[in-house]
Amino acid sequence: MANKPSIPKGTRDFSPEEMLRRQYIFDTIRGVFRKYGFLPIETPAMENLDTLTGKYGEEGDRLIFKVLNSGDAWGGVAQHVKDQLLAGEAVHPGRLASELAEKALRYDLTVPFARYVVQHQHEITFPFKRYQIQPVWRADRPQKGRYREFYQCDADMIGSTSLLNEVELVGLFDDVFTALGLQVVVKINDRKVLSGIAEVCGQADKVVDIVTAIDKLDKIGREKVEEEMRNKGVTEGAIAGIAPLFALKGTWQEQLPRLREWLASSAVAQQGLNDL
Repeated sequence: MANKPSIPKGTRDFSPEEMLRRQYIFDTIRGVFRKYGFLPIETPAMENLDTLTGKYGEEGDRLIFKVLNSGDAWGGVAQHVKDQLLAGEAVHPGRLASELAEKALRYDLTVPFARYVVQHQHEITFPFKRYQIQPVWRADRPQKGRYREFYQCDADMIGSTSLLNEVELVGLFDDVFTALGLQVVVKINDRKVLSGIAEVCGQADKVVDIVTAIDKLDKIGREKVEEEMRNKGVTEGAIAGIAPLFALKGTWQEQLPRLREWLASSAVAQQGLNDL
């Protein structure tokens, strides 16, 4: 008996009715992007693997879909790696993946955009305002609301350090959701403040791991956040040093002086607080 047709887990089909609704949403977002002067670009579904790896932290790198080299992929593996495998010795999965794959599906639109800017910098007028609406892929465990293939709608500007750019982006977000009839709250942060937190805790080299864990606070709670930081090699002293962050309560106006006092030793954090 023939197998029933199916699609890979974490992917979806869309009916004509669903596509019309999705297209309306994309067209609405695209219209707001253009109103703000952003220009469209597209990048390939595949990027060179070395373009993507090392940009998302260890967790992100694990979720990159590698594309097996075409032809005799095994033939491209270094002989000493083959010898290790044939001898039953352990080979780091990342090392083996790099031997078997030189390309990968894009994980997000940000790193491909950075690659695009570097590659085409002599053709671009700066500051450059670009938008991009394309699918991305992540080798994640499928669950409700989490897919392996989904669209991202990005608007970024590069080539200017003016804070007015950030103000414009907040206005853009508000206009997009207003046009879609959705009520949202736009929360504002500053990477300098986050870097300062890692610096004050004595683990500036772990800023990506610390920020990634803290970002999940609302979803998994403090204990799980601290557990994730431990698993990433953040010291107990640094974790204890982050405790004031979890204790912050009240309005932004009430939190600001507490943050200034806590992060007083970090010049970069103070600059971020001034920007906010």
